[in-house]
Amino acid sequence: MTTILQIDASARVTRSLSRGLTTAFAEHWQKVRPDDTWITRDVGLNPPSAISENWIAAAFKPVDQRTLEQVTALRESDELLAELESADVIVIGTPMYNYGMPSALKAWIDQVIRIGRTFSFDLARGEQPIEPIQTGKILVILTASGEGGFEFGGVHGAQNHLDTAIITASRLLGVSEHHVIRIEYQEFGDDRHQQSKAAAYAAIPQLVEQLSQKVSISAVVV
Repeated sequence: MTTILQIDASARVTRSLSRGLTTAFAEHWQKVRPDDTWITRDVGLNPPSAISENWIAAAFKPVDQRTLEQVTALRESDELLAELESADVIVIGTPMYNYGMPSALKAWIDQVIRIGRTFSFDLARGEQPIEPIQTGKILVILTASGEGGFEFGGVHGAQNHLDTAIITASRLLGVSEHHVIRIEYQEFGDDRHQQSKAAAYAAIPQLVEQLSQKVSISAVVV
């Protein structure tokens, strides 16, 4: 059985394109694999706390040496990490805000990337001291933007600091494979937007089928 963690990051609930994509993805997945475990975390409506000096001190202190205050400072992170660590597939639905990610999603990423939990640090590795502790997770990014051309090599590709930031950070979440489906040109509302929206929804069942076969094979191999 596979565990999927769904993260919704849009500050909007009504008429949110990214939430529409995560809903469609979940519906298609659950039709194909109804027995899988589905965990939802809505950071758009319930943003995680920003990390603090006390949080950082607690995270870098050995577990058996933490004070009660430091244990408390990491309680939210521990809860979010329990969801992440159990997940085989991470589905992130997020809008592009100002060419990057919503602050709530960044807060979630900061809370769940932790030394000793998601990554190890060893200077003996030279210029690459950081290594993820888990590997093999699959990441699906379902996103929406007001402009278009944000794909790699697109007219606005160099301004896409959403996908690139999530994908870069996701390595330390244990992600080994990622997929992106996007809706663009929302602010234009023209044919390009309608075509982009139709293409995104058409791509979801295809991706679900592809990933369903992959996780089924992985389960057999394990």
